[in-house]
Amino acid sequence: MREMKMQILKLTTNKYLSLVTIIGIVSFITFNHFSLHSKYEWLIIFALAGAILILNHYPILLPPKGNSLSMDSSIFLASLFLFGLDLTLGVLLINSILFAFTQRKIVWWKHVFNFSIYSIMIVSAYYTFIFTGGKIGFVQLNNSFPYLLSLSIYFAINVLLISVYFIIAAAESLVTVFKGIIKETIATYISSLMLSLVLVILMNKEEIFGLTLFTCIAFLLSLAFKQHFHLFKEISEKANKDFLTGLNNHGYFKEILEKEVTAAKENDEPLSIAILDIDDFKKYNDLYGHIQGDQLLQEFGAFLKSEADKANYIVARYGGEEFAIAMPNTNRKAAYSFMNELRKKANDTYYSGVERLPYGCFSFSCGIAECEKETYSISELLNKADQAMYAGKNQGKNLVQIYNANSQYTVQNSVCLEKETEEAEYQLKIFLSKDVYTYRHSKRVYQYAVNFSRMLQLSDHERKTLILGALVHDIGKIEIPREILTKKGKLDEHEWEMMKKHVTYGKEIVSTNKKLEDLIPLVELHHERYDGKGYPYGLAGKSIPKLARILCIMDSFDAMTTERPYQKTKTFQEAIVELRECSGKQFDPQFIEPFIAMIKELEDLGEELEKELVTVNS
Repeated sequence: MREMKMQILKLTTNKYLSLVTIIGIVSFITFNHFSLHSKYEWLIIFALAGAILILNHYPILLPPKGNSLSMDSSIFLASLFLFGLDLTLGVLLINSILFAFTQRKIVWWKHVFNFSIYSIMIVSAYYTFIFTGGKIGFVQLNNSFPYLLSLSIYFAINVLLISVYFIIAAAESLVTVFKGIIKETIATYISSLMLSLVLVILMNKEEIFGLTLFTCIAFLLSLAFKQHFHLFKEISEKANKDFLTGLNNHGYFKEILEKEVTAAKENDEPLSIAILDIDDFKKYNDLYGHIQGDQLLQEFGAFLKSEADKANYIVARYGGEEFAIAMPNTNRKAAYSFMNELRKKANDTYYSGVERLPYGCFSFSCGIAECEKETYSISELLNKADQAMYAGKNQGKNLVQIYNANSQYTVQNSVCLEKETEEAEYQLKIFLSKDVYTYRHSKRVYQYAVNFSRMLQLSDHERKTLILGALVHDIGKIEIPREILTKKGKLDEHEWEMMKKHVTYGKEIVSTNKKLEDLIPLVELHHERYDGKGYPYGLAGKSIPKLARILCIMDSFDAMTTERPYQKTKTFQEAIVELRECSGKQFDPQFIEPFIAMIKELEDLGEELEKELVTVNS
């Protein structure tokens, strides 16, 4: 299916390239009068074409991304304003032939396509200039409108033709492509197009001297900017590299990983992350000192980079004796195979002094986590890999461990659930002074989470996260004005928009406490809907983290079945009916029936307790 889609895209792209090429060549032939040029005009044509060739070879490099400012458009437009369409098309033809001859490695059809695009742009800019009152050969600085409009048309046609190509070839949206191209090229285009007016002024009296002066200035600027760009690149690389190992540093690795995670989700491709920690490194430092310890880090870093480069993976020194590897287009099983093979190679590689370590050789422990659709952030992904790595440590070291939500991981320095619950509830008690309803609602949802998490097959970590998340999920309402929280009757549009911000405020509050970092998805996303009609992001299906989908059900059920200022209370039976009606719409259907079963079980238990109480009183 994917191959068929690719073939269709390729066919469509080829048709588009052919169409633009035909239009360009027809435009060149139709609007070119092929008039006989004088010897001086031929001298001008070759001088302009030669200047374009030189300046294309020495573009002005612009940091930070290495965009280049080429002067070809400046020269074409200056030629158009001074000498007209025929001579400029002659310059284009001669330059295209010379360029194709000097760049023979480029496939021929790209030269023809490039020639066609320039033909369309030049012809369009010329007639725009003429129809708006521009006069060829005269510099009319008091009437800049024809110049500016023709420059704009030249730029707009270029953006349009290139954008359509990327839309077809990459199957991207029109808005995304336009934004990308304009953002990347607008500054360079405006600069090069404005420079065409500078060249017009320079060539107005002395054509050859003005062109020579412009070319020399552009050439010197190219050399100066090239040095500046390389210096900028060198400084940037130093800022992004770890000074000891030369690998990517922690901060830059997280930037790269953010982009890789976004790309993996958009393209529905696998991505795995590995975090590895050198076993007994502190003991090695104690035995041989920090200088030899640094030497070991350098040698192992070089080993990691060599192996990662072979697979096009991204490696970084994550901190201390920890390293991280991002593995695009790699699922957890392939990542495990790669890392386990890497572990064996490391065991078999001799590093000075490792024979005195417990295993008698160099070893590391590694944790692997795979990015999933519901992965909330790179922090969640890194935390999972970290937990799996510590699991490997706890099982005797020199192991590679894949993160499994159903496994129990003992993470160092973890605080027991009871203590964390007490801390979270202490923070929540601030609601007592502002909104008793929200406090009580959170306590009820917390109790649902305690009961429901026992029914579901959740790991200890997931269970703890769900329970704590249920307790603090509405903490952002502390920032909502009291009159909105306690208003009787329906909220107006402005009030509702303010109320929706509580998830963002809650995220900001929870983010200040590193211990509660895992709760951020539940606090921020518990109002997302399974059908994508929720807020704040409109996420849908499994792109919403699992625990947030579960919390949405418990939160909504309690909201339906308890008194609120702006809605009538439903009975448990009425709320159950609504849960089923909204299954697959607002709620994830896989959790609806288990939750309803739990509610019915609680109801039955409540009835039994009530009967026992009546019997005792009798």
